[in-house]
Amino acid sequence: MKKILAIAAVAALTAGVSAYAANPFSDVTPDDWAYQAVSDLSDQGVVEGYPDGTFKGERNMTRYELAQIIARLMAKEDQLNAEQRATLDKLAGEYADELANLGVRVGNLEKKVGNIYWSGDARMRYQDKSLNKADNWDGRMRINVKGQVNDSTTINGRLTYNMNFKDSTKDSGVYMDTLNVKHQFGDFAVTLGRYANNFGNEYSWRFGDSHNFDGAELSYAKDAFNAKVGFGQWDTDYTVDQKAAMDDQDAFYAKAGYDFNFAKLGVDYVKFQGNNTAKQSFSGNDELLGVDLSIPFAQKWAVLGEYVKNTNTQFSKDDAWNAGISYGVANWKKPGTFNINVMYNDIGGATYFGGTGIGTDMLGNLKDGNKELKFWNIGTDVTLAKNVQLHGEYAFDADLTNSEDPDDAWTVSLNYKF
Repeated sequence: MKKILAIAAVAALTAGVSAYAANPFSDVTPDDWAYQAVSDLSDQGVVEGYPDGTFKGERNMTRYELAQIIARLMAKEDQLNAEQRATLDKLAGEYADELANLGVRVGNLEKKVGNIYWSGDARMRYQDKSLNKADNWDGRMRINVKGQVNDSTTINGRLTYNMNFKDSTKDSGVYMDTLNVKHQFGDFAVTLGRYANNFGNEYSWRFGDSHNFDGAELSYAKDAFNAKVGFGQWDTDYTVDQKAAMDDQDAFYAKAGYDFNFAKLGVDYVKFQGNNTAKQSFSGNDELLGVDLSIPFAQKWAVLGEYVKNTNTQFSKDDAWNAGISYGVANWKKPGTFNINVMYNDIGGATYFGGTGIGTDMLGNLKDGNKELKFWNIGTDVTLAKNVQLHGEYAFDADLTNSEDPDDAWTVSLNYKF
């Protein structure tokens, strides 16, 4: 785009912000059609000329130059109206990479558009299951909304709709699955309401729903260290067969992690309060300890593993572990990037919450705290286009204690962010 046209567009965006401006450039005269636009933006400090005092409006503008203008406009956001802020928000999203190179955090735009920020994701998924030897084809759309109350407080919610393309009776209808308020106090934050509380290093295998905990959490993060403590109840809609043992139980949890550069270490603790009867795999007063480790090597490779122990259970299979290797990083912004991981899992029934983040239904076979499930799992993500990823998983070679071995299972999905 010609520089003069781009500046005229920006001037339209900021109309009404400035008052009077003098002629700043030797090659822009009062007779030029864009004279007022160039003068106004120069007076606001949004555009700058060359050392020789010229503007050079006939040359093409680079993305980097326009990103500089957007960055200067972001510094004046409190002078813009809601419509102007919405336009600036879209521009900043489009030029996010260039703004990042300039050291500008696009995340600051969450304060714009009437103090409300919208985003979302969608998924189209096919599953070939081992649990009931059936398949599933479904879709999901989620809309996130964040309200900026002030510089330190946000209200966060999410609307979700699930559609089953094979059985419409399983459609969920639109519902709000997340609603919480977050107060930030420097390096500390307090979250109240319903929020994600996931466990497990492999797709949050121990519990992976993203809207599952009703309670309060205190978190801390600084440099390479982070920690969280919380109290409340898991909120699930699982049947007993789907491992609802922790439903309606009060629970305390704590998590901590540290990045040593050469390795990432994580630990977690969950204590259920015992206000529930024993159900198949949980005793009602369970106490679980977990530790996970990831060691990167050779740039894109990493070895990883996890160990979990239920220290207070009546069931015999009270521990679990996994180990594996991963390669690559699937960057949502960079088409062609990908990752792949291969994991071996040995899971005792008394360690698995239910509601796994693993895409296949393999862990659904584990319904008894006296049983142990061993299986391999391969997962991969490929960025097909900007904000479009293909996800796939394959669980195989399963061995279930004193039972018929589960069939292999796989899933593939297209995922979108907007």
